[in-house]
Amino acid sequence: MNKNTQSTKTSSYRIKRYYMYIFATIVSFSIPFIRINDNHIFLLSFDKKQLHLMGIAFDMQELYILPFLLMLLFLGIFAATAIGGRAWCGWACPQTIFRVVYRDLIESKILGLRRIKNKQKEPDYSKTKNKVKKIIAVLIWSILSLLASIDFIWFFVPPEDFFTYMQNPSDHGLLIGIVLSMTGFLIYDVIKLKEDFCVYICPYSRVQSVLYDDNTLQSIYSTNRGGNIYNENKDKIIFSTKDLVNNNECTTCESCVTVCPTHIDIRKGLQLECINCLECVDACTSVMGKLGKESLVKWSSTNNTMNNIPTKVLRKSTIMYGAILLTIMGLLIVMAGKKEHMLLNINKTTQLYKIKENNTVANNYIFLFQNTDSRKHKFNLEIMNNKDIKIKRFKPFTLSPKSLAKKIVILETNKILVNDKTKNTPISIVIKAYSMDQPGKVKVFRKLVFIYPRVDKLQ
Repeated sequence: MNKNTQSTKTSSYRIKRYYMYIFATIVSFSIPFIRINDNHIFLLSFDKKQLHLMGIAFDMQELYILPFLLMLLFLGIFAATAIGGRAWCGWACPQTIFRVVYRDLIESKILGLRRIKNKQKEPDYSKTKNKVKKIIAVLIWSILSLLASIDFIWFFVPPEDFFTYMQNPSDHGLLIGIVLSMTGFLIYDVIKLKEDFCVYICPYSRVQSVLYDDNTLQSIYSTNRGGNIYNENKDKIIFSTKDLVNNNECTTCESCVTVCPTHIDIRKGLQLECINCLECVDACTSVMGKLGKESLVKWSSTNNTMNNIPTKVLRKSTIMYGAILLTIMGLLIVMAGKKEHMLLNINKTTQLYKIKENNTVANNYIFLFQNTDSRKHKFNLEIMNNKDIKIKRFKPFTLSPKSLAKKIVILETNKILVNDKTKNTPISIVIKAYSMDQPGKVKVFRKLVFIYPRVDKLQ
């Protein structure tokens, strides 16, 4: 195996991760600016009480789809964990990306404070030069933290509104306070907390152990080839380089240990702290490649590495996750398909009914219309299930996009609907509100109750 091949293998996972981080960064900064039909791809606006999803705006009354999105998110991560371990943590988690940017890019590549292949050795800050570099690193990261915080806010306050608000910052102290607070947290998190956030704070590491099985892909050390470096309690090394015997191929070079960002020894086996960044795989590939051997640490499954059984991706757990995710996606599509391009709330006034001349019975209602579409519409009303009740005191009106309108609507009848002398009778009515310019698309149906008086109240 030549050196070129080894060099390619050594850098493969790290370089692929860097590409993934760049892709994730571009996506996160692009999404807030992409709009379809004047709506965002994703926006959860507390200000406007709307959820934008794939160019469709859902108002507060339609946020019943939000639980489906949350289920997709969490079950999707669980499914990915069952198949690829903590691939999310090592390849897409913002915490990991931020740490790589600060440690590998700013501290290592730009300022030369540390080596990427040795994440255990802290820079010597007793030197004045390194202290100055540390200050520069903090300043650079502070600027990037501010950009990351603003980008996060854009998923709740769209960029067009954000930049408008920033023209009068004194009127938007809360928004500025949130951005600065998030910036401060990111500075503290990335510079002080570091990977302790992943190990002690993030709950995901506590969940992963119940999601893994013998077919889960993970960073795994082959004891069949390398030998057992530690005793059964994993707290004591049982042999060193001079004690290598038989087929124990591990050279105890510690490369897989020094390169680990969470400060673990992958040779101890599965550990909660492992984020599947595969740095140890690259390190071992480099060392063993010089000896003409395959890496002792691979991104593989327990079955494949320890039992020589092919990894089975399609199994009961993954099929179950797939079925649940498809079901949730189907329900989400169905629910999203019921999107109403107008909203209508109907409230009855405190007066039960009013009897006018010629035994005409009237009920008064307050109709609150909201145009949730991106264009203006002219709205009208129609009673669907009772021809004896007529709509009075309502004329079709035009409503601008995202606007509200309150109308007093009177329903009347001069027919004898119920011949009951003992009590008032509630009559269920279905009313249709629709756009006269797009009646097939913009329409809603609402049920209301018409109170008809007992007969002896009539003249």
